[in-house]
Amino acid sequence: MNLARNLELSAFFFPDRPALRQNGHALTYKELNDQASRVATALIRFGIKPGDHAGLCAPNSIEWITFYFGVLKAGATAVTLSGALTGDELASLVNHARPRIIFTVETKLKDLEKLKGSGRLEWIICPDGDMDMKHLIGTGSGPFKAIDRDRADTAAILYTGGTTGIPKGVMLSHESMVFSSHSIAGYERSTQNDLSVCFLPFNHVFGQIHIMNTSIHCAGCLELLPAFDMDRVLELMEQGRVTKFFAVPTVYIRLLRQKDLEKRLGQLRYCFSAAASLAKEIVREWKERTGITISESYGMTEVMPVTFNHYYPERHVIGSVGHTIPGVEVQIRDFSGNRLEEGLDGEICIRGRNVMNAYFENPEATSDSLSEDGWFRSGDIGYIDPDGYLFIVDRLKDLIITGGENVYPREVEEVLYAWPEVEECAIVGVPDKEWGERICACIVPKAGHALSTAELKDFLKSRLSGFKIPKEFIVKDELPKSPAGKILKREIRKQLLNAGKQ
Repeated sequence: MNLARNLELSAFFFPDRPALRQNGHALTYKELNDQASRVATALIRFGIKPGDHAGLCAPNSIEWITFYFGVLKAGATAVTLSGALTGDELASLVNHARPRIIFTVETKLKDLEKLKGSGRLEWIICPDGDMDMKHLIGTGSGPFKAIDRDRADTAAILYTGGTTGIPKGVMLSHESMVFSSHSIAGYERSTQNDLSVCFLPFNHVFGQIHIMNTSIHCAGCLELLPAFDMDRVLELMEQGRVTKFFAVPTVYIRLLRQKDLEKRLGQLRYCFSAAASLAKEIVREWKERTGITISESYGMTEVMPVTFNHYYPERHVIGSVGHTIPGVEVQIRDFSGNRLEEGLDGEICIRGRNVMNAYFENPEATSDSLSEDGWFRSGDIGYIDPDGYLFIVDRLKDLIITGGENVYPREVEEVLYAWPEVEECAIVGVPDKEWGERICACIVPKAGHALSTAELKDFLKSRLSGFKIPKEFIVKDELPKSPAGKILKREIRKQLLNAGKQ
């Protein structure tokens, strides 16, 4: 088994179909597979062996995907790092992952050159590095069939900081990534006629597996953008080329500002949101204006995917992440590991072919999260209703205990999003001598609106118990986010704590 077989099969059945587009340049499946084969044979000539680590630290590009599949074809493991990493952060992860070769961009060259010789890094692929991609491809030859690997062998390592901010290398097997791509494609009814816009980073599980690998698996086409560009996205849609759209909640909120949005969607048939919970009010407004349901699923880097909520659109339940996908088990357990009855809140635990192998060289974190019989502790709180729908209550580590009462931030945030002046919000807890933790609401108002704290408090009191009402309301121009668009509550807490010390 080899994840790269997905590319080879698409190139066999649809050699002349466009696989990738970027800045007016297109690559067919035959061309992409041929170039990946040349990368693979070049890597083998350099002494890269099956199981060796090969890194990628660069923004999304055609070259990124070409190098990625070349690494897989050679039987090596792709270590995908954020293109935003610099300095000590970059050095720390490279030293931890120990790639022998890395594909990057010129701006990283100075930092990476310092790591050569002290660790395992031997070659840097970028302009002015040891060689650029054009030279690397020219060094190889084709055709070349992907080296067969055991289904449990690690195909890729993706780094995730989770809620703690401490990066962990998630080891994903060839089987888990093939299973995930196949499952996502089935739920999205994906075909070779689909074109998806991708501006989400490939080092993240959403961009790499859900969008990129699934598109390649189905022989669809990917239009690559370096970042979200409102005008460019709407231009592509108006041309009638885009059929599937993937984004994070912030992007949908921004698109809903467009007064003529519903007239500019072209042939768009499918919308999906991930990386963070999408407020019910946003789902409702999008459906009312466009006629399209924003689909959601549940998953994370360690277990991708777990559920889907839209195989039958007429049974879509707003607020739920849907039913468990075939081949995956989900149980709700208490903190002692006992299985709970339906309707009761507890930790979501998952078992199936989608589960990671382990955290790279982190046995303590692995044993904390993964049991010997294969159950993964998600750290998320949820419940399953009588119809089998999974509902996410909140992150276990985001739970706020104030005055002895448990408050789940997501519940408060859902009510805040129903207030017409709120565009984005985050509920966090900060230490408090009287309450233990004080609930703080950080809010970004909609453009042109002035937020009335008194009116907002009255609104919350009509919807929530008194102990859930924030003690503090903080208006911000923007909220800190990860490159994938997830609101970083740990950064908000840090900002509030630092402000309190001044």
